[in-house]
Amino acid sequence: MPGTPPTHFVYLGPEGTFAEQALRTIPAAERGTRTPARSVPEALDAVRAGDADAALVPLENSIGGAVAVTLDEMVEGEPLVITREVVLPVEFVLAAPTGRSLAEVRTVAAHPQASTQCRRWLREHLPDAVVVDVLSNAAAALAATDGQQDAAICAPIGAARQRLAVLADKIADHDDAVTRFVLLSRPGPPPPRTGDDLTSLAVYIAHDRVGALLAVLMELAVRGVNLTRIESRPTGEALGRYAFFLDCAGHVADDRVGEALQGLRRICAEVRFLGSYPRHRGTTAVADRPVPAPAGLSDVDYADAAAWLARLRAGELS
Repeated sequence: MPGTPPTHFVYLGPEGTFAEQALRTIPAAERGTRTPARSVPEALDAVRAGDADAALVPLENSIGGAVAVTLDEMVEGEPLVITREVVLPVEFVLAAPTGRSLAEVRTVAAHPQASTQCRRWLREHLPDAVVVDVLSNAAAALAATDGQQDAAICAPIGAARQRLAVLADKIADHDDAVTRFVLLSRPGPPPPRTGDDLTSLAVYIAHDRVGALLAVLMELAVRGVNLTRIESRPTGEALGRYAFFLDCAGHVADDRVGEALQGLRRICAEVRFLGSYPRHRGTTAVADRPVPAPAGLSDVDYADAAAWLARLRAGELS
């Protein structure tokens, strides 16, 4: 039921990966039940079918960019909405069974994305080691535990779960890399606004109209709505047909965001609301701080202008 706190969570598995680590930062998920899914579509379909209350899946990585399958799945099938985001530092470790030293490592199990993000460290510390591709970070940890490979590049939670010794930590080439996860639920009232929120949309423009994308951006800009992310994905209809995914600073309950949504509704072929939710507050970077509304575009300004128009319509000129 809308408004009922979720208790059964599904996430992109398997166990012992960054997705589980991110999910367990949510208090309700730590108290509730957590079930791994084999894929993003499987996770989201479990929520649509009512087999889970919410699904946590990756949306983008600061190094690898957007997760295409998540974007596609959010606009296919029955609607789901984002109710929360989690931004998790990507901290890889090199782990091995207890008693094995770094000098003894000849083979390393790793997911291809993990080994790519640790390429410099591997070149400097294990130049002769053979990297063996596996399906997930959790599978890498298991391969080291079972003795299939000497060591594994994995998430800290995977090393701990398999009781592996950490031979080296924070081995990623970019020590500030993060992955952004989103928690999706069936449609219901959005979380209350906090003053530091994001609103996510998928918009489909009229492709036979010159300047259609510019018109979309202007609906946001003229109201002082800060666009924090834009991604395009092919719709599958024909070559050159795209959907645009937007993240905007603000909440659907904000007057300026509400007016922008109305404007988009008027000019776009379709607008899909993907949720308003609190911005992740785990970092203190300047880029993560809310951008104040320009002069004349705050909610107070909108309320004053609306009241003034109402007086004019009522014949009051004072």
